[in-house]
Amino acid sequence: MAIPLDKNILARLAGAGQIPQEQGPQPRSDAEASEDRPADGVAAMVDRLQSLLDNIARPGSARERDDSLRADSPLQTTEDVAATDSDNSFVPREPVSFQQAGLSDSGVEALILKFLLARGDATGREIADQVKLPFVLLDNLLRQMKTDQLVVHRGSAPMNDYQYEMSDLGRERARRYSQHCTYFGAAPVSLADYVLSVNAQSLTNQHPTADDLNRAFADLLLSHQMLDRLGPAINSGRGLFLYGYPGNGKTSIAERVTAAFGQHVWIPRAIGVDGEIIRVFDPMNHVEAPLEGGAGILDKRTIDKRWVRIRRPTIVAAGELTMSALEVTVNTSTGISEAPLQMKSNCGTLVIDDFGRQRMRVEDLLNRWIVPLEKHQDYLSLPNGKKIQVPFDQLIIFSTNLEPKDLVDEAFLRRIPYKIEVLDPTEEEFRKLFLVLAPKMGVEFRPEPVDYLVDKHYRRLGRPFRFCHPRDLLLQIANYCAYRNERPVMSNEAFDRACENYFAIVSKQD
Repeated sequence: MAIPLDKNILARLAGAGQIPQEQGPQPRSDAEASEDRPADGVAAMVDRLQSLLDNIARPGSARERDDSLRADSPLQTTEDVAATDSDNSFVPREPVSFQQAGLSDSGVEALILKFLLARGDATGREIADQVKLPFVLLDNLLRQMKTDQLVVHRGSAPMNDYQYEMSDLGRERARRYSQHCTYFGAAPVSLADYVLSVNAQSLTNQHPTADDLNRAFADLLLSHQMLDRLGPAINSGRGLFLYGYPGNGKTSIAERVTAAFGQHVWIPRAIGVDGEIIRVFDPMNHVEAPLEGGAGILDKRTIDKRWVRIRRPTIVAAGELTMSALEVTVNTSTGISEAPLQMKSNCGTLVIDDFGRQRMRVEDLLNRWIVPLEKHQDYLSLPNGKKIQVPFDQLIIFSTNLEPKDLVDEAFLRRIPYKIEVLDPTEEEFRKLFLVLAPKMGVEFRPEPVDYLVDKHYRRLGRPFRFCHPRDLLLQIANYCAYRNERPVMSNEAFDRACENYFAIVSKQD
């Protein structure tokens, strides 16, 4: 029995997807179309929909050809960028083939088998989410793996998917893969694509202005003279020394420099070089900043999920820094390599805090970096013995309480063009710090006790002002009042108690 269908609905269905001329059949004249038009409207609609599906599924479809004509670099078009990441001109786009992604079928197969070895079974879309590749690419590979008897269908899954588990042959192959490397996370990005991404997001492309610096250091009390000295150094994108007495905020300044540049960068979760996996994304040093969810039920943004969007990195290495942290390190039990600190800090800031007191000799550090600082290229050795060239693109800040000329020779100082001394605060700045910090720390501000403090505990003793003193003394007052269950208020007695504790074993010229 024929079911009557509304002609308007059929017309909308048949014309729902307009095919570009290069995808669909060649247009015919009205006479030709009328001669072989099916008498049954439903049959015509089915033929039309089947034609659409065939063109979408065809490997050489117009969409794939159009994508292949776009540059092989992971940059999206301007329209794509505006729709995804408005504060970054670099956005990694989703690959349309393993070749464009810099991957081989065998490499992706190894990731899938190792994942199933650890998981047991998973749907095709769960596998795609694990290795961060489009399901449409993995679907054909999973079908081939089933044909090769590496996996079997355990059952069906929604949206034309299956539940996969390994066969005995697949399990044996997965164990062989795991003997070399146990990694089964996101598919690695090629080294060439990583180099392109660093060049596109380089600090040298950024030119922070005075307004950018004022925004970055808004929570610090810095003089205009200090900002005017920091501005050119930060704008250069090259290294600088911050030196001076302890307690004047060298580390605080260094940690905020990155905020003067663009907010976010894209980095790969891992890089693959000749079968070696190097992890770049480090949750201990990187702060993920995912894009906001796409509008609607389906997210149509073509973002390559092998990349992660993070805040522009600021990595601080203090006295625990060793030479091994500056080289590619491999975990012998897993076969997974870890990127060095300078590579993780690319497009950001690397702070060597308390320079001169590291566990490694100063000469060793300088000899290791003297060429990269000059050439902006670093050379790393992989576990297989191969050497690779990677960008050395970060603002390196050496923070030290010692004189730079006492630490390094002239050849190295020449490669660090800016040496900025962080001076003690003036008395006016010192007093202003109490006014600014007291309400933030919940202590009632009174000017008379501050006059008393400056006269008795600084002028009479010849004690120098330090930027950290107001914060530390106010904290002592707040802690004492909390212990006594009293309202935190500045007073002469409160400052006497605080100074007795704080300066107990500190000399007058601390």
